[in-house]
Amino acid sequence: MTRHRTPRFVAVVIAALAVTLLLASGGAFVARGADPIRLGFGMALTGGLSANGKPALLALQIWKEDVNKRGGLLGRPVELVFYDDQTNPATVPGIYTKLLDVDKVDLVISGYGTNLIAPLMPIAMERKLTIIGMFGLANNEKYQYPNYFQIQPAGPDPQTSTAIGFFELAARQTPKPQTVAIVGADAEYPQNAMVGARELIKKFGFKTVYDRNYPPSTVDYTPIVRAIKATNPDILFVASYPPDSVGMLRAIHEVGLQPKIVGGGMVGLMFTSVMTSMGPLLNGIVNYDFWAPEPAFLAIPGIKEFLKEYQGRAEKAGVDSLGYYLPPYSYAVGQVLGQAVEATRSLDQQKIADHIRATEFNTVVGKIKFGKNGEWARGRTLMVQYQKIQGPGIDQFRGPGKKVVLYPDDLKSGNIIYPYSAAKN
Repeated sequence: MTRHRTPRFVAVVIAALAVTLLLASGGAFVARGADPIRLGFGMALTGGLSANGKPALLALQIWKEDVNKRGGLLGRPVELVFYDDQTNPATVPGIYTKLLDVDKVDLVISGYGTNLIAPLMPIAMERKLTIIGMFGLANNEKYQYPNYFQIQPAGPDPQTSTAIGFFELAARQTPKPQTVAIVGADAEYPQNAMVGARELIKKFGFKTVYDRNYPPSTVDYTPIVRAIKATNPDILFVASYPPDSVGMLRAIHEVGLQPKIVGGGMVGLMFTSVMTSMGPLLNGIVNYDFWAPEPAFLAIPGIKEFLKEYQGRAEKAGVDSLGYYLPPYSYAVGQVLGQAVEATRSLDQQKIADHIRATEFNTVVGKIKFGKNGEWARGRTLMVQYQKIQGPGIDQFRGPGKKVVLYPDDLKSGNIIYPYSAAKN
């Protein structure tokens, strides 16, 4: 006997099968055929900033996979569309024009670094885009663009953020150091950092005995350090990119320069490859940072899970094996943007920007609330000191005690070893 299936019966069976499939997949279900939400960006995958750009990309890929496992955004899968900006600002306008006009991406974020964000700003303003910047220093100071937001925890006064903890710590020492040398590359980030350093030198009553730039193409830093040594400064503030940070550090040891406190704005010292190659040469350096494997940071919800996933994939991806500097913040870029899209139920640029401006976000780097010029409403740039490093072994950097947080006070995990000569040895 053949039973007749009514349309209503068939619909019930199909619905039941759909629920079964949804439960079997852990509740993550994106409708087949749904157009993806496309997120576009340039990233430094080659060139001088690639040591950070490639880890940032891996973190964004992990975020995308995590989001898609939970059903995507607005019920649609997320897709990343990206190009190598080669750490060359001249490539940025072409990359974002292609992303917007040819690839038709729905959303964009910046690539990594101040120099690469700068040429994106006019495009964002012209097209009224919502932009989350990835570790740019004071990129919005001259534009005052309301739909720009910065994931770097610089705070409302970004130009002084890199240096404030450094000079405040110096001013607390007894006897108080008196003279300062500042030096930096002739490029966007170092110049911004040096502007802030000059303001703080005046604020704390120090005397400047050396203030010079060097070309980004510099390869021999020994003459620069010898010139600094001739002024015998108590304080040396360096604003540099990764290749010159390494060059300056080697030259400081070669020349035997021993100010009472040295470091400040040296990008790259926090990269795992640099920490393991420099080893004990880092001892005593006091430098800015944004994340350290100290108790206050390891307690943030979600960070251990993210780092486990990142570190499990880092070797195969050929990226920084610890991922403590930029990757957590890169993942947080995706979290902020994704939460804003879901909350507004929209891809409208203005609605997303308005929501980001008004909201406090929970991320793997903690709570983020944006304020003036799209910077963090409350700054959280750390000042850390490298202490008691022995040899090049990577395992010593996995836990607390080697990169001690000195500033701000509410995140402090240890005390400064002062002067530099004592910490160095």
